[in-house]
Amino acid sequence: MSARRILAVTRKEIIQIRRDPRSLLIILAMPLVQLFMYGYAVNLDAKHLPLCVYDQDRSQASHDLLTHFQATDYFNLVHVADSYTDLDRQIDRGTCTLALVVPVQFSSRLHTTGQATLQALVDASDSNTANIGTGYMQAITQAYARDIQLDWTERHGGMGGTPSVAFEPRTLFNEDLESMANIVPGVIALVMAVVGSFLTSLTISREWERGTMEQLIATPIAPLEIQIGKLIPYFVIGMIDTAICAVIAVQWFRVPFRGSWAVLFGCSLLFLAAVLSLGYYISVISKTQVGAGQLAMLTTFLPTFLLSGFIFPIDQMPVAVQWVTRILPGRYYVAILRSVFLKGTPAALLAEPLAALALIALVLTTLAARAFHKRLA
Repeated sequence: MSARRILAVTRKEIIQIRRDPRSLLIILAMPLVQLFMYGYAVNLDAKHLPLCVYDQDRSQASHDLLTHFQATDYFNLVHVADSYTDLDRQIDRGTCTLALVVPVQFSSRLHTTGQATLQALVDASDSNTANIGTGYMQAITQAYARDIQLDWTERHGGMGGTPSVAFEPRTLFNEDLESMANIVPGVIALVMAVVGSFLTSLTISREWERGTMEQLIATPIAPLEIQIGKLIPYFVIGMIDTAICAVIAVQWFRVPFRGSWAVLFGCSLLFLAAVLSLGYYISVISKTQVGAGQLAMLTTFLPTFLLSGFIFPIDQMPVAVQWVTRILPGRYYVAILRSVFLKGTPAALLAEPLAALALIALVLTTLAARAFHKRLA
């Protein structure tokens, strides 16, 4: 293996990238566009949910309850209904996704027994928003109920202490439970997978389309030297894009970074080795740039978006699908990014995903090296 020949191939590929406006646009614009688009668009936080209220009691107690709902950022009171028919109509129209019904004698039951019942109507056509909104309603109602219980106990000569069972959650690593802190690191993996595989999927197919493959085959350069020389520029580009995305995640999106930059870039090298080798393999087996680009998008974007844990938890998927995710480099890279960003996990505790990522990178690199042969047929 000759370093001089590898450097010559690398120089040739750099010149090719500079001459190709499309590649330059992908290199410079796509990572930023995808990061900002997914960073803002993919948001699992549910706030300012439209809420309708049907207050049949119209008492001071019911007013205090509604004040608890209005004092949060989770709900916006958009309509006060005067009947169940009106409430159903508002839900059907989409005016509100949740409705709260305060029954008659709500206040009197609280003062006499210390207990009362509320009714919630939930539009579950969007099950995710329905589940989150229901959880918010329960939390607000429970907080109000604790205050009422303490007041009722004191008025009836009780001890007036805290309830017998108290639930005090303590959140770690993402204290404000913001989905952006969970989503943005995954977006970095998605961007690197798509950009890396798409760019390298054009390397060999471009040679076929432009008729320069014969010249490349006629040189004394070995297939492995061609692979290394062609991938070096994209390794550098990938690491630069990773650094830019990580800085934007921390400085713009305010995602906490508690880990080591060395661990982040070391893990990114392994991931790039996997996706770049995959793109190179696709470029070898495809004779056209259009076909190679489409195949690269199909084999990287969809698996990384759907099966890496970026959006949907892997442990909630069917067992067969969970086994499929084990061969996807995005699964391990997403887990590593979240651990490094949010937990500050050291490399020693990332041994399992790092080993799996290294094995996948080795397999894909070997496949790519064996796929290319210096012959025309």
